[in-house]
Amino acid sequence: MIDRIAQTLDGPQAANGRVNDAWAWQAVLERDRRFDGRFITGVLSTGIYCRPSCSARHPLRENVRFFDTVEDAERFGLRACLRCRPGEVSREAEAVATALAALDGTDLVLSLETLAQITGYSATHFQRVFTQAVGLSPAQYARVRREERARDALRDTGSVTEAIYAAGFGAPSRFYDATRGKMGMAPSAWADGGRGVTIRWAVVETSLGAMLVAATDKGVCRVSFGEWRDDLAARFPRATLVEGDAVFAALVAQVVDAVERPGHAADIPLDVQGTAFQEAVWRELQRIPPGETRTYGQIAAAIGRPGAVRAAGSANGANAVAVLIPCHRVIRSDGTVGGYAYGDAIKRELLRRERE
Repeated sequence: MIDRIAQTLDGPQAANGRVNDAWAWQAVLERDRRFDGRFITGVLSTGIYCRPSCSARHPLRENVRFFDTVEDAERFGLRACLRCRPGEVSREAEAVATALAALDGTDLVLSLETLAQITGYSATHFQRVFTQAVGLSPAQYARVRREERARDALRDTGSVTEAIYAAGFGAPSRFYDATRGKMGMAPSAWADGGRGVTIRWAVVETSLGAMLVAATDKGVCRVSFGEWRDDLAARFPRATLVEGDAVFAALVAQVVDAVERPGHAADIPLDVQGTAFQEAVWRELQRIPPGETRTYGQIAAAIGRPGAVRAAGSANGANAVAVLIPCHRVIRSDGTVGGYAYGDAIKRELLRRERE
């Protein structure tokens, strides 16, 4: 367990592999629910142990000791807090895992009441437990999974109708209602390399080098350094690629400004797609204030998936719009900048500009 804590908190570790207590204490001070179940807070002055998020008054740091598990705390002679009930954490985690397996394993719509019955909780309590652990309500999670299955089926079958029913939508109208404004390109374009979609593009010079900017009618779909029209054509082989006009030039100017003055990209419309997990990571990247950085572990924890550090790194790398979704603000836990699709020099320069 303690190795997972160290990975989740992404902080310095001692030689014996234990998490640095300073990081665990910070989670306690912030009452961070993301770390419930990752470690136990023992309060020696009162003889009780708590979740990191316990709402009780904070003890003095000198009276606190951290434990890997509830069993470790009890062997030390501590008793469970009656306010935060830390022993419930493992049961809650098991209930969430059961619900996720049920939702992932069917195309049927499972009601909140059904999920609560499966897991042995009341509907209200289960809704709160699931949302806290996953970052989405059960209904939101089920909806996102159906949309993911629809995108996968579109790529695999090439038939929009087949994909709609394969994903569990009872009718085409429900699919279009659910995905309107989210999927960017028309559903059939997902199955056919962008067929029927017009993408305007330009390669412009910036202080960081040549930059490709491309956009559909809904927003920017590609920003990259050192790429050209052929690279864009490889991504969307059946889209109609058109060199930008005057209206598009105004959008390009906004993108260039976001590169030259990082942190000014909030109002630029985007047309990017990913899995539910990828999009959650991208939203979290956009919440990082300019001039600040996060580690992969912190990003994973922030979206409610603290064990998915590597997956968060992969989602970071799948970002198609450099700077606009600021994946350059993610660094390694040792403080080094880590990798970047367009080279460390560009990443370092973007971070330097934001710090200023």
